[in-house]
Amino acid sequence: MEQHAMAIPMISGGLAGTVTDLVFFPVDTIKTRLQAKEGFLANGGWRGMYRGIGSTIVASAPGASLFFVTYESMNAYLYPLLKSHIASDEGARGVTHMLAASLGEIAACSVRVPSEVVKQRAQANKFKSSKEALLYILKDQSGEGIRRGLYRGWTSTIIREIPFTAIQFPVYEWLKRKVASYYNAAQPPVLLGAACGSAAGALAAACTTPLDVIKTRLMLSESRDSLLHITASIWKQEGPLAFLRGLGPRVMWISAGGAIFLGVYDYAKRTLTSFVQTKSE
Repeated sequence: MEQHAMAIPMISGGLAGTVTDLVFFPVDTIKTRLQAKEGFLANGGWRGMYRGIGSTIVASAPGASLFFVTYESMNAYLYPLLKSHIASDEGARGVTHMLAASLGEIAACSVRVPSEVVKQRAQANKFKSSKEALLYILKDQSGEGIRRGLYRGWTSTIIREIPFTAIQFPVYEWLKRKVASYYNAAQPPVLLGAACGSAAGALAAACTTPLDVIKTRLMLSESRDSLLHITASIWKQEGPLAFLRGLGPRVMWISAGGAIFLGVYDYAKRTLTSFVQTKSE
């Protein structure tokens, strides 16, 4: 990709991520407290809805920027390769978006996971602020090591995010193509594109809620338990319905967040692209 072509998704992604996380942070707090083992009220109830916002503000822009730079560049690279091996154009596009989004999430998680660990510990009332939660990890007061402390839940986050993006982005891009075709245009109207992001996000969120519950429990656990141990413990002690905890807030948050996140990204990307093209003429 050319320099400006990389800068556009970087700036657009950073803006989209920051706006979305700031708007929907209270819903994320509710979801985290619902999923925590002790339950909603024991982990703070309705108090301190913006507790942990510091780590999110710091990580939102770089995480989203990493995602979209990787996603856009991998789309451009993979589609020609896959098109020559997959007969159906829709099939080639679907696989391309699936792989590109998965690689984008892996890149973004290098920033997102430490932020999530700090944020969720503050949200669940284990610490008074993001700063206090971060200092606890950096001082290695748990004895597990700084890197392990910051990246606790890495595997479960990747296991959650790859299926999520593998559902969301192929569906999102397919819906956008259908809407654009209906309007006989290269791209759908911005608001309808945002609606496509909302629908795709809701579907992906519902399908991956059990993985999100496991990820939250791993990050909140005071001891370093394995993924299998946490999963088995939830099943035995709380039953299968525990894996659906936070389903409503998560679907609501990601559905609305998908509209804003992808809508802001699309609008910013179109605006910046138009600006660059005008300047180059």
